[in-house]
Amino acid sequence: MDPANKIFYVEFHATDLERTKAFFEAVFGWTFTDYGPDYTSFVDGQIAGGFARSDRRASQAAGSALVVIFHPRLEEALQRVTQHGGRITQEIFSYPGGRRFHFAEPSGNELSVCSDA
Repeated sequence: MDPANKIFYVEFHATDLERTKAFFEAVFGWTFTDYGPDYTSFVDGQIAGGFARSDRRASQAAGSALVVIFHPRLEEALQRVTQHGGRITQEIFSYPGGRRFHFAEPSGNELSVCSDA
């Protein structure tokens, strides 16, 4: 597959890099590499990205794009999100093609988890 014109990297802000890293490691199994005290990059097995220390956060209410993570067992993912310090911002709902929920991770960025069932 030609990598041209594909999303290559996603970058977020984070108020608390350590809590954010611990959350994504525990809930989704992402791995991290630190680049100094104010930046960390991640790999989720499909795409790479990073978190930069900042007081800003991404949310749909602020007009941010919504990053959606696929998980085949939606209820299990929701439980893991809340168990590890995430806050549910929209409960599970159905849409054409599947179901999903939205959450805020420990630094406040809003993301979503979806399932095709």
